[in-house]
Amino acid sequence: MRPLNVLSVASEVFPIIKTGGLADVAGALPAALAEEGVTVVTLVPGYPAVLKALENSEVLHQYPGFFGGAARLLSGRAGGLDLFVIDAPHLFERPGSPYLAPNGRDWPDNARRFAALARAAADIGQGLAPGFIPDVIHAHDWQAGLVPVYLSLTGNPRPGTVITIHNIAFQGIFPADLMFELGLPASVFTVDGVEYYGQIGFLKAGLQLADRITTVSPTYAKEIQTPEGGMGLDGLLRARSGVVSGILNGIDDEVWNPATDQHLTLTYDRNSLERRAANKRALQERLGLKPDPDALLFGVVSRLSEQKGLDLVLAGLSRLLADGAQLALLGAGDRALEESFQTARIVYPGQVGCVIGYDEKLAHQIQGGSDALLVPSRFEPCGLTQLCAMRYGSIPIVSRVGGLADTIIDANEMAIAIGAATGFQFGPVTLSAALDAIDRVKNLWRDRDAWQRLQVNGMGADLSWHRPARQYADLYRGLRA
Repeated sequence: MRPLNVLSVASEVFPIIKTGGLADVAGALPAALAEEGVTVVTLVPGYPAVLKALENSEVLHQYPGFFGGAARLLSGRAGGLDLFVIDAPHLFERPGSPYLAPNGRDWPDNARRFAALARAAADIGQGLAPGFIPDVIHAHDWQAGLVPVYLSLTGNPRPGTVITIHNIAFQGIFPADLMFELGLPASVFTVDGVEYYGQIGFLKAGLQLADRITTVSPTYAKEIQTPEGGMGLDGLLRARSGVVSGILNGIDDEVWNPATDQHLTLTYDRNSLERRAANKRALQERLGLKPDPDALLFGVVSRLSEQKGLDLVLAGLSRLLADGAQLALLGAGDRALEESFQTARIVYPGQVGCVIGYDEKLAHQIQGGSDALLVPSRFEPCGLTQLCAMRYGSIPIVSRVGGLADTIIDANEMAIAIGAATGFQFGPVTLSAALDAIDRVKNLWRDRDAWQRLQVNGMGADLSWHRPARQYADLYRGLRA
């Protein structure tokens, strides 16, 4: 079978630049696809961290004028990945996150910055990099949403296109008066093109024009086709339901492996779970928690937002911490939630520990040292923290939405009896339902043998990218055919 070339277009990619799960997917999928005979090169913006990491770089093309300044298309390797990089200092050489200025607000030229990403992807699709002609271009989220639009303007044969929705809440909506600046003709400012309620919709355009639409779990694929879950795009997605599918994310089982994880105090596997106790003790010490091996230690690794349901954790904190339970939290986001968790640390000394921000090492330590991990999201396209928790023997407690519903088998009486349970689900996403789940967790905690069986079940599940990679490879081959 002839190798299949795929250009992945992403605004972030682990381990080089990361703000969320999109980076994990973009970073892990290429290696898994290689085993399926698919060659992936990833196009990313030339942020300072990317250019610093790039090895053996080569200039493929010079753009004298590219969305407001000179730019170059580079090729090279970084983080074990084959990359194309847009070296455009006027767009990407700046402090802050990929999307936000140091003041926490969106960069005012984000429309131009990510239109440039899509434009370069379309150019590669038309042969700009002769050594790599893609059969398929896989665009991730709104930042790459204009790829199918720019390809449609060439009038030439083009690669197949896939767009993946990682979170439909983020859509990339910008004023209509940017059309000329983005190199978009008036002919595409229609309901069948980029127009979205009188503005330019990057994600909407991609969903309208891509050959295939995927999202990151089967349940989320259904939810986004409803008024409640579609965030205004449900009608379009229902109209295109024949090309919409949900493919569950995996995790990089080399990065997330408790048997080899150097971030842990003591490594372990499902046959040596007693070694987890050292990680729990170290986590308690790190966060100023009472060093009690019998305290039920809940973990949170999350963006702090209402979407993630962290307000429910605060509202139910006194009941959560009853019986000497503890909470270890790592996250950042909504300022009010940050301040509330910092206050909780003072109100409940020795029971609540929190670090505001993101710390990759601490994220691994919470997975390896907590007894249970809270993921009470109001909506969740897939979620990766609950998969990491399963891998590390921390029992996930999740709301019954999106990928959380698809990945966790609830520890109801029958599931426990037949040895299938891997965690706890609750629904609807209310404080009452969440607290009922916490009570169920505490009851099972008293039966350590049953608790350990849940740990072993989760740690034995195949959470890798192998199965999703096969599904993506099949999708790509269908497009090439």
